[in-house]
Amino acid sequence: MKLVRIGMPGEETPAVLGEDGAAFDLRGLTADIDGAFLASGGTDRAARALAQGGLPLLDITGLRIGAPVARPGKVVCVGLNYRDHAEETGAPVPERPVVFLKDPSTVVGPYDHVLIPRGSARTDWEVELAVVIGREARYLATPAEAPAHIAGYSVSHDVSEREFQLEFSAQWDLGKSCETFNPLGPWLVTPDETGDPQNLGLRLTVNGETRQNGHTGNMVFDVAHLVWFLSQYMVLHPGDVINTGTPAGVALGLPHTPYLRAGDVVELSVDGLGTQRQTFLDA
Repeated sequence: MKLVRIGMPGEETPAVLGEDGAAFDLRGLTADIDGAFLASGGTDRAARALAQGGLPLLDITGLRIGAPVARPGKVVCVGLNYRDHAEETGAPVPERPVVFLKDPSTVVGPYDHVLIPRGSARTDWEVELAVVIGREARYLATPAEAPAHIAGYSVSHDVSEREFQLEFSAQWDLGKSCETFNPLGPWLVTPDETGDPQNLGLRLTVNGETRQNGHTGNMVFDVAHLVWFLSQYMVLHPGDVINTGTPAGVALGLPHTPYLRAGDVVELSVDGLGTQRQTFLDA
């Protein structure tokens, strides 16, 4: 099942997509697709209502698509989680997940403009598989418990400013939390439709030229391990987002490849989870 939010920022309508791509209004079940909806079994209720034919059709022609989950409490990111990406940046493959947090207000829609920060010279791209938490995860005993706490998956663009990230701060936060730096969506796809999260291709192009072409099977730490690991150090709440890392092909690891500039168009996708497209503008 694919969940989607349609409309202007702050005014999105929650919806579910049918098999033919038609959108059905979920406002009879919930005001939004958020942590409370996910925690209360909202995805199951939406699936039942869709199957029973009880949801009104929603005309979404020409309307903006927002991020598929509203107001995530936190965005947890995992760095260097693909062996080829670690190698291209000259970093050792980590023995434990490299974890940092990203300002949740960076989350925008999958087709929204992305703003290049003032003073930026090294704004970079990163296609990632996003995990959305559906049940509180706290001190999980084993990675085998993790799937029961996942509401679904989405496409995430972990935009990064490398100079801010690596030279202006001992932490990575300055280069990761600039406004609009986390397009998410277009859909929240439930696990039954996603299939094996370790068997998904990821792709990204800049102005039509391929930059990234990776596969989640090359993750250093798989999705279940990441959810289990993070639950040992923080409580993962419904609606939280985990960005699980990016494969090789970022500008940081490609000598003589230009970083993003105003007017550049980036398209990215993950198998079965949809496609994003952003035009970059100066802030």
